[in-house]
Amino acid sequence: MALFSVSKTAFLLAFLSLRTYQSEVLSEPLPWAPESLKVSVNTTSQSLHLQWTVHNLAHHQEFRMVFQIEISRIKTSNVIWVENYTTTVKWNQVLHWSWESKLPLECAKHFIRMRSAVDAAKTPGPRVWSSWSSWEEADVQNSLGQDLLFVFPKDKLVEEGSNVTICYVSKSHQNNISCYLEGVRMQGEQLDPNVSVFNLNHVAFIRETGTNIYCKPGQGDGIKGTVLFVSKVLQEPKDFSCETQDLMTLNCTWDPGSDTGLLKQLSQSYTLFESFSGKKILCKHKSWCLWQVAPESQDMYNFTLTAENYLRKRSVHLLFHLTHRVHPMAPFNVLFKNVNATSATMTWKVHAIGKYYTLLCQVELYGEGKVTQHNVSVKVDGVHLFSGLEPDTEYLAQVRCANGDHFWKWSEWTHQNFTTVEAAPSEAPDVWRNVKIVQGRCVVTLFWKPLSKLQAHGKILFYNIVIEYLDRTSGSEVLSIPAPASGTELPLNQCSSQIRITASNSVGTSPASVLVVSREPGNEEVEEERVKGTEDGFPLSWNPQPRHVTGYLVEWCEQPRDPPCDLQWKNLGPNVTSTVVSSDAFRPGVRYNFRIYGISTERVPCLLARKTGYSQELAPSDNPQVVMTNLTSHSFTLSWKNYSTESQPSFIQGYHVYLKSKAGRCHSGSEKAVLSDVPCVGWLIVPPPQQITEIISILTYFCSFEEGKVLIKNTTLFSSPAPTLIRILLPTVFCILLIMITCYLKSQWMKEKCYPDIPDPYKSSVLSLIKSKENPHLTIMNIKDCVPDSIEVLNKQEGTRKSFTETESTKPTYLYLLPTEKRYSSPGPCICFENFTYNQAASDSASCGHVPAPPKAPPSQLGLLTSPENLLKALEKNYMNSLGEIPAGETSLNYVSQLASPMSGDMSNLPKNPPEPALCSEYKMQMAIPLGLASPPSSGSSSLSSITLLDEGERYH
Repeated sequence: MALFSVSKTAFLLAFLSLRTYQSEVLSEPLPWAPESLKVSVNTTSQSLHLQWTVHNLAHHQEFRMVFQIEISRIKTSNVIWVENYTTTVKWNQVLHWSWESKLPLECAKHFIRMRSAVDAAKTPGPRVWSSWSSWEEADVQNSLGQDLLFVFPKDKLVEEGSNVTICYVSKSHQNNISCYLEGVRMQGEQLDPNVSVFNLNHVAFIRETGTNIYCKPGQGDGIKGTVLFVSKVLQEPKDFSCETQDLMTLNCTWDPGSDTGLLKQLSQSYTLFESFSGKKILCKHKSWCLWQVAPESQDMYNFTLTAENYLRKRSVHLLFHLTHRVHPMAPFNVLFKNVNATSATMTWKVHAIGKYYTLLCQVELYGEGKVTQHNVSVKVDGVHLFSGLEPDTEYLAQVRCANGDHFWKWSEWTHQNFTTVEAAPSEAPDVWRNVKIVQGRCVVTLFWKPLSKLQAHGKILFYNIVIEYLDRTSGSEVLSIPAPASGTELPLNQCSSQIRITASNSVGTSPASVLVVSREPGNEEVEEERVKGTEDGFPLSWNPQPRHVTGYLVEWCEQPRDPPCDLQWKNLGPNVTSTVVSSDAFRPGVRYNFRIYGISTERVPCLLARKTGYSQELAPSDNPQVVMTNLTSHSFTLSWKNYSTESQPSFIQGYHVYLKSKAGRCHSGSEKAVLSDVPCVGWLIVPPPQQITEIISILTYFCSFEEGKVLIKNTTLFSSPAPTLIRILLPTVFCILLIMITCYLKSQWMKEKCYPDIPDPYKSSVLSLIKSKENPHLTIMNIKDCVPDSIEVLNKQEGTRKSFTETESTKPTYLYLLPTEKRYSSPGPCICFENFTYNQAASDSASCGHVPAPPKAPPSQLGLLTSPENLLKALEKNYMNSLGEIPAGETSLNYVSQLASPMSGDMSNLPKNPPEPALCSEYKMQMAIPLGLASPPSSGSSSLSSITLLDEGERYH
């Protein structure tokens, strides 16, 4: 115990002595202070490079020292960076240190100083620093030049997402300088009166040619700018892998990622380094590189792939065994031998890898939608037999190989096609028929479906048809139908026959399909049933047949509305009693008819069921043509003609007849009459309520889908016919009477104006003047009682028109009729009555006057007028001729009475008390003479001219 206390005391004394000595040493200045400090500026990298030495070191001395470096900006008191740099110092060694500035060095002054200390990390206690070196100044602004505005940094290269500081230096006193980044103004802070700084955070890649930054003063020119090159971030190579195909060359590949190439910077470069051999190569390509395997049979390889650009480096590593990275080349020289209808032999060659290496080859066969796969071990040549192939089928075979000992990767595929040879068809044609009687003969239309490729075993060239008549002991007919026909029509000599159909190709003939046509063509009457279609098709079912049935057949048409209905059929087994018929050709609103046949053991079809239905029913489309008849006060009849229900898009279940008043109110008891028992043609008498007089009748026909409506007629019913007839007949009779009276009055007015009545001789007042003593009871003048002495004729010349004054001055012309019994030597008094109705112009001209008698008549005239009857005939004849010669509208008539005037002159000059007529006064025959029968007067001064009657067709002028 005493010994332990003595030892402890001695240790404490020694330690105190050491601490005292160390304090004395450290209190003295450190003899190894930094000296000869020099500062250089690199504006390209925007960095400060420091260089210094440490003196007073012995030749053999070597210390680990720490140098503390301070950097100030603008002024020495503004310290922006402090860093301790530790390194080993030797005798007469020049030390270096660099610092990269985020602010461009051209934008501000920088000051640097340092001090040193011995690195006494293992020695407890604080470090003893040397004194600070003097401040070294780094000022680049003094060398900028004479321009007034500068923008820094110049053409700086940074990575995408970095932070960048931009500044401008102005030597003018203008403070209104604006800076823009790709046309967008930037907001910055002022570092001093002539320097402003802009901080750009997370800069983005815009284009390979760089991002434009420029500054301009508020007045004048002098735009200055710079280009900021933003590079994409260098990525680490991905999927780095090396493999060999011949154990002589390694092919190393990788995914380079994004290209960092810019206008100022080349794309990244890749270096491959192998650590075991120490070999390094610069790759010529961005994504792969070749490495020659060492001849000394090196098995293990450790590769380092380094990607590098101007800004950074990225590396990946790979360690592998050479024989575990074998990727064989693709097989070659693939051939097929001994190819027949069902088999073929495939051979191929592989590239040798080594004497002791075995390849595993994989063979695949594609054909008829199936794939088969086989594995084969190969050293040099490969062989494989394909069996169970289909005749006349094209196949695709392919092969690839891999290292059989250490699997790495399969080689590329090598493809080759081949086709098997043809064989005889394996299946009989699927055949059906349609039998009809034409002019007492059976006509069978055969249909067959083309054999599938698996059934045909080659190209079908023709179909053989053999007809055997069952009622004959021998004899048959043979037909050959060239392919690709799918049917034919056969007129049979007799209905009972058996038909055999086969298909033939270049190799052989298929099995035969047999059809038997019975004596009756099979027009069995089977009730038709309705079936409803679904999304899956038409579900059909039928009653099973107890025996003698080898199968069933369902027949339908996919295009029932077209003349070639596209007959289809489906064969079913003997134990099947239901099926679903589906087809892409089924359309909504189209009726499809199905027939189900049972095939007997004698191959005779028998109709078992008939089905009809729609895949989807639609609203009725064709409206019936409805006629309303037998309209009475209490009923009417609606009738419509037959129309096709096959064309309807749904089943017609019946008809509805609705009655409602014109106001739209329906009445109970007569709203609806259902005609479900009249599918196509119908009539119905509907008794509406008696109080309804105006109704609207609507015929509707409904189906299982919905109801369709047809507006028939708007009509009015009447309760009693008498009031209605009276309301109709009375206005009709009144209108007819009014029209008749108006027409009669109008006709009388027209008659009086245009066609006045001729005076009745029996009622003439002249009769009282000419009563003869011989016949005191005379009531009418007789032509024999007096001879006409003159006829007044008003003649209007053809083609001339006269004025009203000329018409007044025109005097009538007289034809003097010389009497045969008496002659007057001087004019005697006569009375002349004129009827002014026939010619108004004549009445105004005072044509009645004294008629002088010529003293002597020429012989021609004496011979002409022998009797009044002859005169009348001549006048009538000349009158009719003159009517034919004178144009219509140019003849005017003047009626002259048969009594001569007692005095001449105008009618207005007649005396009020005329003298009694003399004995020479005679009644002259009344007649109308056309003006054209008399010639115009020969002299304008003579008012009366005497002319004689000439022969027919002659005139005297």
